[in-house]
Amino acid sequence: MFLSFREEVEAVLADALSAVGYEVDDLAIEEPPDDVAAVLATSVAFRLASEAGAPPPKVAAEIAAEIDTTDSEYVGHVETAGPYINFLPSESYFDGTLTAAQNESYGRLDRTGTNVVVEHTSANPTGPVHVGRARNPIIGDALANVLDFAGSDVERHYYVNDAGRQMAVFTWAYETFDESDLPEPAQDRADYELVRYYRKGNEFLETADESDVSEAEAEIEAIMQGLEANDEKTYERVQTVVEQVLGGMRECLARLPVMFDAFVHETKFMRDGSTDDVIDRLQELDGAVYENEAWQLELDAHGIDKNLVFLRSDGTSLYPTRDLAHHEWKFENFDRSVTVLGEDHELQAAQLRTTLSLLGNETDQLEQVLYSYVNLPDGKMSTRQGTGIDLDDLLDEAIARAREEVEQRLDTRIRDDELDDDDIDRIARQVGIGAVRYDIVSKQPTKAITFEWDRALDFEAQSAPYVQYVHARTCGILDEARANTEEGTDSVVLDGSVLTTPEERDLLRVIARFPAVIERAANELEPHRVATYTRTFAETFNVFYRECPVLTAEESVRDERVALVEASRHTIANALSVLGIAAPTSM
Repeated sequence: MFLSFREEVEAVLADALSAVGYEVDDLAIEEPPDDVAAVLATSVAFRLASEAGAPPPKVAAEIAAEIDTTDSEYVGHVETAGPYINFLPSESYFDGTLTAAQNESYGRLDRTGTNVVVEHTSANPTGPVHVGRARNPIIGDALANVLDFAGSDVERHYYVNDAGRQMAVFTWAYETFDESDLPEPAQDRADYELVRYYRKGNEFLETADESDVSEAEAEIEAIMQGLEANDEKTYERVQTVVEQVLGGMRECLARLPVMFDAFVHETKFMRDGSTDDVIDRLQELDGAVYENEAWQLELDAHGIDKNLVFLRSDGTSLYPTRDLAHHEWKFENFDRSVTVLGEDHELQAAQLRTTLSLLGNETDQLEQVLYSYVNLPDGKMSTRQGTGIDLDDLLDEAIARAREEVEQRLDTRIRDDELDDDDIDRIARQVGIGAVRYDIVSKQPTKAITFEWDRALDFEAQSAPYVQYVHARTCGILDEARANTEEGTDSVVLDGSVLTTPEERDLLRVIARFPAVIERAANELEPHRVATYTRTFAETFNVFYRECPVLTAEESVRDERVALVEASRHTIANALSVLGIAAPTSM
């Protein structure tokens, strides 16, 4: 209803402005503060005051007098508040919202026909995913969900770095060292087992005798050259390492849960010749120079003070070169290309976009979302040195802490009669992992995060458990309502006009906004807007629950209040689903 309401506001406001002789490009329509009963408002009078030679309140009154809502279905009437014109809802707005939200897919927008690739995570397969990088899969997954819910056809891609020096070092180390030379793995999983070789290899290269290092470097160089020459045996050697480590990383990410539609390997663009094609075209550009034993592209004329190095003197390509070919492939196959990147890739992101343009690509379809890293109070982490905290550790701790909190809150009778240990384990996983995801996705990506347990697992504050509990509460109410009646809300002719209390109307207004929140989050690539919405929703629902009895309500409003709870359940379940967070039926 909100989206239709907005369309009607745009139409009647444009007509009114035309009637009084004003022309504006921006109607300045916005959502008013929560304590205002209007659904939308406009501050356009501010912009027209100078042209009109009158104070904004007078201009607002002049425009409002020309607004005709006679043919509007959802806009009831308008009021002025100083320089603002407020648009208030009709009864059809509330009735339509209540009815529309009975659909389990409420909030999902019509399919657009646009196909979008969202590339995220793409951590190098050198060991377990660590906490500092946890923001990438969580933001990326939520962003893909938002775009899908907003009507796009979405593919989730993980770009696998299976070429370059890191993987050559890893392959050499895996083939060189014996397991007896390595410490015990932190966990019995491939990424934990193989990362020991990677760390051992780097330690060797940093501390061994010069002659031994030279011999190792020659073998590492041979692996890199073999990949560049499309040598099948070399490719298979590297893949032996890559696929094992990647398999373990996938198991970790599945716990969040984060899944992918495709794992696109970097070597694909070496083996199909597209990297060589990019190199040839780069060398023909005016800014291409050979200096410091490498081919580089000067970008200072484009506001970037660091050259893009794209070919080594030994003829091997670099990650940026292969990524250029990767992105041209994405441009050929998708309407939009969205990439989630850590803040340390800001320079590379700018180099990529500029170079793609210089190569003749239209880059409007390339959208890059940069995020700051997650820190724990203990500081930063490094996979290379084998220090820090892995994402698995964070998730294990989250589940353990959530279980402790859930057990403290469970009534003994409820546990004995209704919930067994498997139920408690399920709830602990849903709450614990939900707390991690929510705490991370709820912040604007560019803001740094220091993860704090007390805040993330606070059942009383603005956290995942706080929101999840609202869903569990709606399920409890509906289960009891169904147990006490033979008819569900599907067989009842709903009449939203009987829901007249401020608490009921406020909840309907919030429910009505959900599709617009999805639309804006998708357009602006900001999934944190959905998290912000869920907090507002939870607060509004809790006020309704406290002030408006449902199961003991008078017969004249009981069915509609049950329907309002059903609408609430669909809304919060879908919002949590978009964020990748479980919606528990009991807590």
